[in-house]
Amino acid sequence: MDGLTQLAGHRVVHTALGLHPDDPTGVCTSLFSLTIRPTGEVDLNPILARTALAIAESSLWTSSLRRPVELPSALPCYLIAGTMSLPGTGQQLFQARVATAHADGRHILVLDLTSAAIHQADGYTDIIEAIAHTVSFTDPAPSRADSPGTSRVLEVLQ
Repeated sequence: MDGLTQLAGHRVVHTALGLHPDDPTGVCTSLFSLTIRPTGEVDLNPILARTALAIAESSLWTSSLRRPVELPSALPCYLIAGTMSLPGTGQQLFQARVATAHADGRHILVLDLTSAAIHQADGYTDIIEAIAHTVSFTDPAPSRADSPGTSRVLEVLQ
């Protein structure tokens, strides 16, 4: 938990802890994070493919799968998932990562879901892919011109 504050230095903008049922009396934990990486590139397709490849080819991975994901936004997206071996500990973690383009064309989003519950790998892979399908890009504070007009019926009823 103490290390979570250091994630901001790695461009992590959001983290969440998950508690998931495991067998009748157990609980698995997971860490979700969202990272935004500037690219400096105009065409995100090649940089996104290189990012996904670099993730998949990390020396920490002991096994992995990688595949493209079709998102409703039609932005390019890759899923990388597998087990990682932590150096010097003998412990393994499961990690599912999604790398996708930001709608502004200047950033890449990386969504991570990590857990020591490697026996839940398929479920965690499904979760991160479902989260990727919910990513949308909207202005959190739309301008007054974008807000809907008033309704004469509503004005009368108020």
